[in-house]
Amino acid sequence: MKDMTKGNPTRLILQFAIPLLVGQLFQLVYSLTDTRIVGSFLGENALAAVGATNSLNSLMIGFLMGMTNGFAIVTARYFGGGDHKGMKKAIAGTILLSTFTVILLTLVTVAFLKPLLQLLNTPDELLAQSSSYFRIILLGMIVTVFYDACAATLRAVGDSITPLIFLVISTVFNVGLDLLLICGFHMGVASAAVATVCAQGISVIMCLVFIKFRYPDLVPDRDDFMRFYHDRHVFQWMYSTGLSMGFMLSLVNLGSVVLQSAINTFGANTIVAHTAARKLTEMFMMPFSVLATTMATYCSQNLGAGKLSRIKMGIWRALILSWCWCGIVIVIAYTIVPMLIYMVTGTHTEEIIDTATLYLRINTILYFVTVVISVLRNSLQGMGDMVTPLVSSGIELVGKVLVVMLLVPHLDYMGVIISEPIIWCIMVLPLIVQVLFGKRFKTIREEAKAAA
Repeated sequence: MKDMTKGNPTRLILQFAIPLLVGQLFQLVYSLTDTRIVGSFLGENALAAVGATNSLNSLMIGFLMGMTNGFAIVTARYFGGGDHKGMKKAIAGTILLSTFTVILLTLVTVAFLKPLLQLLNTPDELLAQSSSYFRIILLGMIVTVFYDACAATLRAVGDSITPLIFLVISTVFNVGLDLLLICGFHMGVASAAVATVCAQGISVIMCLVFIKFRYPDLVPDRDDFMRFYHDRHVFQWMYSTGLSMGFMLSLVNLGSVVLQSAINTFGANTIVAHTAARKLTEMFMMPFSVLATTMATYCSQNLGAGKLSRIKMGIWRALILSWCWCGIVIVIAYTIVPMLIYMVTGTHTEEIIDTATLYLRINTILYFVTVVISVLRNSLQGMGDMVTPLVSSGIELVGKVLVVMLLVPHLDYMGVIISEPIIWCIMVLPLIVQVLFGKRFKTIREEAKAAA
């Protein structure tokens, strides 16, 4: 366990963030490898079938990850305040609320899977493969949410290294199983989903065993579950925080679902190009999301300890670190991106490479704005502001709907490309207003001034 309320903020942020970054890199390596294996051995149609579900897949995964991270904010608040009983009660709540939510979500999405894919304008020739792939992913969401809950709980108490170790192991297992099922047994695109779910199951088992023997204080007993059940305040606090973070990420991804419905009408080459561009975007933006996750825990622990001046200092240092990475990404986008796109897709089709390259070269210019969005949204969530981040994410959703209605019919895929930079510049505004004029940040500024 690591207490983030003491010591140099920059060092603490980096010590927490680097294992997260390495873990996400391994996840991305798996995702890219999976994409390459599917494209190389099953063909571009199979790759397009997987790509057609990407936005919906991200919507589900993003909601569950955001929700469990929201629950972990409450756990981190108790941990930072030294309330051991409250921390165990929050962990018990994480288990109960995660289980209930994922079962409900699985039943609804599996029942309406085909209409959902049709709503996304998935081409008829891809529908069967997309359905078989995504149905398995949905049925395995209970495994996903339990890994997310375990990892988020460990991070809430300052341990970001253990989830990394288990993620590395599961990623290696995932790639190996992909190769075995697709290349060895020549199974279809659904086998990629089977490999993903099995690998996540391995992660869950390892996490549970580790927590049981290494951190027994994090294992809730029957009394903790009963305390949570009878504590309406904590129930409302946890579920509102969890759903707020889940919906925050869902609104972001729901906007991508709306865009995907338009992208799927442009044909297989555009779908593959957008899939490749988004894979690289995930890699480029990874440090932003890692620092954002770090700041949610950092702010929550320091708020629980009553050390408000450290919050302002931590936010500024996270922004500076992210802006340094933005400069590197722009250089990459204007030099070696075409080669990276080939490495992701395995295709030599000029239209695919050129389309994906154009997307990335336009978008990366305004990554400096996305940094502010990522860091401030999660920092505000960690400080208990559940409204402003949702407003910002809601602007993104509305913006993408308007893009599909107004820009895409006239500009085709170029409308999709230019939409995100425009939307970023608008959705950052409520976050900046809250930081400059919000009551909570006013208190932080006053304490920081007094400390100086």
